[in-house]
Amino acid sequence: MSWTEERVSALKKLWAEGHSASQIAKQLGGVTRNAVIGKVHRLGLSGRATPSRPVKRPPRLARPKPRIMPDGSVKAPMPAAPERPEVRLPEERPAAALAPLPPLQLADGEHATILTLRDSMCKWPIGDPADPKFAFCGRKADCGPYCAEHAKVAFQPARKRDARKGEYDYVRRIAG
Repeated sequence: MSWTEERVSALKKLWAEGHSASQIAKQLGGVTRNAVIGKVHRLGLSGRATPSRPVKRPPRLARPKPRIMPDGSVKAPMPAAPERPEVRLPEERPAAALAPLPPLQLADGEHATILTLRDSMCKWPIGDPADPKFAFCGRKADCGPYCAEHAKVAFQPARKRDARKGEYDYVRRIAG
């Protein structure tokens, strides 16, 4: 297929009208979309008068980033308009808000470490593992890996857990 004068003039006319390279290739026949793009480039034709398909996208809004507080909690800005009304449950003191138990001192005056833990001891970590003062709770584990106090924090009833899950839905929406 060769580019005759009449085919080039049809190409120029269709390009100026805002047709896409694919549409022009179909109308001319016997030529590919890439051949049309190459010819437009070699002819030095400027951008089209109007785009073949105007794209109207809503502007993307920046998502607010959650802030990590010094105590390790996450504070995220509330969304501008909640998608559904929030259901308020009666105020209860959350189990995680209980005063943290200090690690139990063993007979030798030291705290429980990974090397001194036994099956009957609470394995709740206390502190930062990178800190030299890091220890485990070390109290008597009643049933499972934790003492009664830490078991209340670790194993919550499903209803309570599901209610808390709703509190953090906005974080999941922010995270995408």
